[in-house]
Amino acid sequence: MKLWEISTSECGGDAEGIMRRGNIFQIANGYMGYRGTLDEFGSEQLVGITLAGIFDRVGDAWREPVNAPNGGYTSVTIDGVELSALSETDVEHTQSLNFANAAFQRETRFLSGDKAVTLKSSRFLSADTPNLGVIRFSIRCDAATEVMIRTGIDGDIWDLNGPHLPKLAYEKRGDVLVTYGSTHESSKGVAVAEALECGFGEDAHEICEQKNLRVIHFSAKAGKTYSFDKYFAVVTDNDAFETPVDQAAIDIVERAKVRGYMACLAKHDDVWAGKWAESDVVIEGDDEAQLALRYSILQLLMVAPVKSSSNSIPARALSGQVYKGAIFWDTELFMYPFFLHTNPEVAVELLRYRIRTLDGARRKAMTEGPGYRGAFYAWESQETGDDACSYFNVGDPITGRDLRTHFRDKQVHISGDVAIAMWKYFLHTGDDSLLLEGGAEVILECARFYFSYAYFKKDKARYEILDVIGPDEYHERVNNNAFTSQVARETFVVALAAVEHLRLKHPSQLDVLLERLEIARELIDFAEAAELLYVPEPDAETGVIEQFEGYFKLKMTTPAELKERLVHPNEYLGAGQGLAVPTQVIKQADVVMMLNLFKNRYSAAIKRANWEYYEPRTEHGSSLSACAYAMVALEFGNLDFAYRYFLKTAKIDLEAKSKLYAGTIFIGGSHPAANGGAWMTAVFGFGGVNAEDGRLSIHPRLYEKWNRLQFPLNYQGDRFVITITHEVVTITAPSTNSRTHLVNVAGDVVQCEADATLSVPLVSLCK
Repeated sequence: MKLWEISTSECGGDAEGIMRRGNIFQIANGYMGYRGTLDEFGSEQLVGITLAGIFDRVGDAWREPVNAPNGGYTSVTIDGVELSALSETDVEHTQSLNFANAAFQRETRFLSGDKAVTLKSSRFLSADTPNLGVIRFSIRCDAATEVMIRTGIDGDIWDLNGPHLPKLAYEKRGDVLVTYGSTHESSKGVAVAEALECGFGEDAHEICEQKNLRVIHFSAKAGKTYSFDKYFAVVTDNDAFETPVDQAAIDIVERAKVRGYMACLAKHDDVWAGKWAESDVVIEGDDEAQLALRYSILQLLMVAPVKSSSNSIPARALSGQVYKGAIFWDTELFMYPFFLHTNPEVAVELLRYRIRTLDGARRKAMTEGPGYRGAFYAWESQETGDDACSYFNVGDPITGRDLRTHFRDKQVHISGDVAIAMWKYFLHTGDDSLLLEGGAEVILECARFYFSYAYFKKDKARYEILDVIGPDEYHERVNNNAFTSQVARETFVVALAAVEHLRLKHPSQLDVLLERLEIARELIDFAEAAELLYVPEPDAETGVIEQFEGYFKLKMTTPAELKERLVHPNEYLGAGQGLAVPTQVIKQADVVMMLNLFKNRYSAAIKRANWEYYEPRTEHGSSLSACAYAMVALEFGNLDFAYRYFLKTAKIDLEAKSKLYAGTIFIGGSHPAANGGAWMTAVFGFGGVNAEDGRLSIHPRLYEKWNRLQFPLNYQGDRFVITITHEVVTITAPSTNSRTHLVNVAGDVVQCEADATLSVPLVSLCK
């Protein structure tokens, strides 16, 4: 299990340590996330069961996802002393996270007086039944002891800006506990039910301290283990049950109890076995990299949206309410590629979320104006697609004042990020059904937005994208940001390509779409903009691309020098008066991000020149940055640096050293975009996989300490297993593949037939 598990002996300690461990050891199943906290912990220890796709706002505070009552709560009292890992009575503790099935375990040995008591629990959120959580809990005493167990549903909910369920009801119906209430804004129902399978003790019902509990008293015999199984279900009005939420939750736990713990676990494990078969990456010869990458993949698999939910993945996944539970560009650029290449069915859900929220993007375009049209996707998108990002999105820790930022109104590259991802799905899978289901409409409306946003410079006979923020958020309201302009131009190209494809394959559906959108006459504008939109080019002598107009005139300094001038450690470097604003110090990869996104358009020499120019100027104040620098470094052969930044990306949550505040805003939580970046660096970077030009190619750059890199891959509806060593690339195609593929392996084009394995020798490319 060494490479399939993480563990720690820490349990109590300071609040920050407990918070960070809650992130590290979290579990999730796409429907909900359960922070990696202990059974007896409560809201003060940041216990959170965060629900996907349901949001609420209290007063003037930020809207955020709803946390459910904790159906996994259990505390144990021995001879009148309540046991808690927060006290000094525990002498031994281990908690772990099993990657193979996303199960959390804890074992704590307490000394209570002259008696030793061992508590064990194991919990999982069912991958088979998304509303269901299952726990097995056991107690063992080394001497005869009077024991009281209080177990049930804790309604004292940790919220950042709550309470979101202000009037909870606590009931016991038959043998089932149920706690339910409604949100403020839209009165959406949320219910938690709990059922118990326990063969010992006397069970009484108790409601106190916002808890709906069973109280079990029994006399424990020395050396005997007492175990019980808990089943809890969370149901909301977003679910498609025919019965009210409270009854639906009760029905789920009653069925689970009839099936039993082992049957529930077996179904859960079967689903997880399938997930890993589709996505596991093997790194032989480097246990540190293997563990970190597998943990990253686990994080992505856990938060993949439930099928047919049309949900997406928030920037902090399901680890809590940070960043308002919103979906950013992180999803399309950093998480989506993993699913596109391993499980396109999940990639579809991410894109269907953007189709579902298209009207929100249209509303934003109309309100942000003036004169904007089409789809301006939200910088921070929740369930409707309306922007949750405020105009004052960062607080100054020195003065306490809110700072005006322009993330909401000037981060226009988000629409192009969505459109490009939508088109890549078709190119990569060959499946155009999503285009017909709304994908083409999204792409066209994004192109329409950019044309309404662009400015035509008559004296230069070109279109320009002015007054924006690129990926580097420290410099706001800049002109001709290279990344943004390249994305906008590509959106016009993609829109025209989508129309051409539909014209050839689905002309009647295209005619209906163009007429409904009243956009046919605008296609000529898109073609003109695709040709005339200005994108900064590499300097003829240096090869460096200016990040935005005037960037080269800013002050020369380094991130280290800038940080020496900080008055407060949480001071934000951007916004109007931030320390980075008059300098060339940037928050994260920007031009380098563009070179990675459009890697086939730039030479290795251009990539090297820009990497060497911008890397010393990059603060890496975002978890999105390191993987971009790693992948571009691999493009021109700097494998050592790429490896260091690969580890930085893959270990960001394992090491739990990332900053917790941007100004006064708490930003703690997990980093699924970095998890996706770790996978991309391994597969696209060191593995050299590229499918951008209509053909699968593999040009490996295997790191020297890696003996073997192996991963599954989905392309054009077929699956492959790619194995790379320093001597050979082996491609295995199962019998279920539908056709023969041509694959470019290190310059050699080979035929890969179904039910076949072929090996291509390498000369020196991997050295």
